[in-house]
Amino acid sequence: MLKHHSIARKLFIITSLIIIGLLSLVLVFESLFFESFYRHVKQHEQETAITKLTGQLEVMQADEQAIAYTIGSAMNEYDASIALLNEDYRIKQLDIYVIHLVSGEQTIKVIINEEGLRYGDLPVELLPGDKLVVDGIFMDQHNAVLHPVHFNPETVEPEIGLVRVQGTITSLLLPEQRSYNPMYQDMLISNVLADWKPWELTDIQSAQSMTMQWRDAWSGVQYIATLAKMSDIDSYVIMLSSLQPVDEAISILRKYVLVLFPFIVLIVIILAVVYSRYIARPLVKINAFAEKLAQLQFSATPPIQSKDEYGQLSQHLVTLSHNLEKALEEVTERNEQLQVEISKKIHLEELRKELVANIAHELKTPLAVLKGYAEGLQDGIASHKQEAYLAHIVRETDVMNELIMDLLELSKYEVNAITLKPAHFHIIRLVQDEVDALAIQLTDKNLHVKIDTTALSNLNVIGDRKRIKQVVVNVLSNAVRHAKAGSTLRITLTTLPLNKVEVRVYNEGDAIPVEHLQLIWEKFYRVEQARDRRSGGTGLGLTIARHILQLHESQFGAKNTEHGVEFYFTLKEGSANHDNEK
Repeated sequence: MLKHHSIARKLFIITSLIIIGLLSLVLVFESLFFESFYRHVKQHEQETAITKLTGQLEVMQADEQAIAYTIGSAMNEYDASIALLNEDYRIKQLDIYVIHLVSGEQTIKVIINEEGLRYGDLPVELLPGDKLVVDGIFMDQHNAVLHPVHFNPETVEPEIGLVRVQGTITSLLLPEQRSYNPMYQDMLISNVLADWKPWELTDIQSAQSMTMQWRDAWSGVQYIATLAKMSDIDSYVIMLSSLQPVDEAISILRKYVLVLFPFIVLIVIILAVVYSRYIARPLVKINAFAEKLAQLQFSATPPIQSKDEYGQLSQHLVTLSHNLEKALEEVTERNEQLQVEISKKIHLEELRKELVANIAHELKTPLAVLKGYAEGLQDGIASHKQEAYLAHIVRETDVMNELIMDLLELSKYEVNAITLKPAHFHIIRLVQDEVDALAIQLTDKNLHVKIDTTALSNLNVIGDRKRIKQVVVNVLSNAVRHAKAGSTLRITLTTLPLNKVEVRVYNEGDAIPVEHLQLIWEKFYRVEQARDRRSGGTGLGLTIARHILQLHESQFGAKNTEHGVEFYFTLKEGSANHDNEK
């Protein structure tokens, strides 16, 4: 059952009233005004057409053939019967519908009369150039005018009393786009003139045109007749058209609807405004409230305060808003606390495990070496070996000291305790100095170094020279350690777009497995897991280099080439007028 304040009932009543009201208006207007509107439009169009036609005929003067063709074309265009009258209101005989044939060397005029020929007997879709056979009767002694009886007869010979003409159409004018049986309608013009009152015909002298409605006594069909006087010549034109063609009635009905349509649109708009204000506005408010609720914007004021379903829904949304706000606050608070605690525990546990594992691993080898040599000295090793044992102990102590210093350096980067001191400096000079510092290692492995600066347009870069020196040292040292003996190290410096300088260091040797290319920058990571620390390096050099390059906003990385490995990094291009090296 529908409640008193039900939205469904409101929608039903309003929608029903709108539809019933619109239909009632349409029916009322159609029943009261459509017939008169139809007749008015028909009369206006016919009067306009006959005025246009009289203007065309006045120009033609006595050209009977042109007048006949113009009247025939107008009859087809306006679907009306038209006749030319003399001053006594008698119909002038014109050959309106004709077909001109060329048969041999003779031109024959086939006249289509209203009498003796039905509209259905006429050939259809004829065009100039078509062949045509006509059986009929010649109307003149020169056999140039033919009254047709049969078109394209099927008999071998014409009927007795008829002649057969066969030829090619040169021109023609036949009824087109006319109502049913137009030739019968053309014959009705004389009947219309007979029914026209004599005193009415005299009014045409002053009025130029006059219109009346006429009914055919035989068919019962109503017609509208318009008589117009031609100003330059003492003649008249009469036009007769039916008021009941189906296609024409539909066309006029469409015009009627077009005239009425703006009023219907106006009524619909007014009703829609009232409808939207009464029904849709509460829904819009509730939707806006729900949208805020979806964005977690909670409110304690209901958007709608009414007794129908809108009011109930509004109140339920407010209750939901309160509950969600409270629950979300509790969940958020607990989640934040839990996340903080979990993050702290995970971070502390990771740091502890990493520190223990790394220190244990990195100090294991040098401690074992120290212990071995110390035990040898304790056991009284031969005096000539004591110096060598002490030298080994000092070297391993240096290794441990280097490792500890790198750990301290790395810890500063990881807690962001390093502040860069950027300056302009000569990059080629820095690279050459570090290559010279590695002269002993290069000589031991018989390595050659080639520095290519052909693609470098600016010798200066911007950066912390001390830190960039660490990067160059670590990258060069790594290349020397892994280079193939007797090969050549290639250092290439290139100017890139966007004011960048790229440094590439290539060494010939074993490739780095693809899955290790990103891991080589991690702490204590070694591609060769079995190597001990006496092979060189602490395992922290590339990690420190990574931190330095990240602080310089550099693009860096390593990739395998056909015969070796290439490391690269970029620096900002400096000014050629600055050189702050010390």
